[in-house]
Amino acid sequence: MKKLICADDVKSAAEKGKKEFCVAGGTIVTPSARDLAKELGVEFVFAAAAAQNQECKFSDLQQTGKREAEFDRDMIYQTIKMVLTNHLLTGVAAPAAKPPFIAEGEPQSGLKIVHGRTVNYEDLDTGKPGTRAAYREVIGKDESQMSAGFLTIEKSSFDRTLSCEEIGIVLEGCLGLTINGETFEACQGDVLHVPKGAQVTWRASGYAKIFSITCPANRA
Repeated sequence: MKKLICADDVKSAAEKGKKEFCVAGGTIVTPSARDLAKELGVEFVFAAAAAQNQECKFSDLQQTGKREAEFDRDMIYQTIKMVLTNHLLTGVAAPAAKPPFIAEGEPQSGLKIVHGRTVNYEDLDTGKPGTRAAYREVIGKDESQMSAGFLTIEKSSFDRTLSCEEIGIVLEGCLGLTINGETFEACQGDVLHVPKGAQVTWRASGYAKIFSITCPANRA
């Protein structure tokens, strides 16, 4: 690991009355250390010159060795400052936005295949703070009279009033549905049908994943 000489090392040398600071090959001198050395009149003597100077002592480097494993905040600050000052980040492309999912198909016929393992979810606004529910529509009204998507619920419950008819299949876990005072449970592999206008409480004590289809294309 390369040694570092920072501003504190220069300050310590100056306080001891030293006007020369010996620097071994491969040692990194931070920009702040160079600036402070100029202010205090301390000169850095690098390895080649140090060999000709019999009075140069390496006690400063021994002290620096104790710091080599430390996190040099000063160097990081100076580096960031230099980058911003010189606009070195200009023109660097921002990371591309992650697609909601990956799909393929045949445009002329309208065939579409959504690769379920690539779906990225977004938080579902249930109107209830703290709800851990997410949704991603994968078929929309711009391409079908129906809409379809994935819904996940984790240790949460919330109420929904459906503005359209909905059919779903539970892919993972178990889902509790309460309607008209009665509670039912649908688990992995079960299919559920919720009529339009129904007021339903959706609940998952653990993690549940559902694929749902609404008709006509809509979601509430």
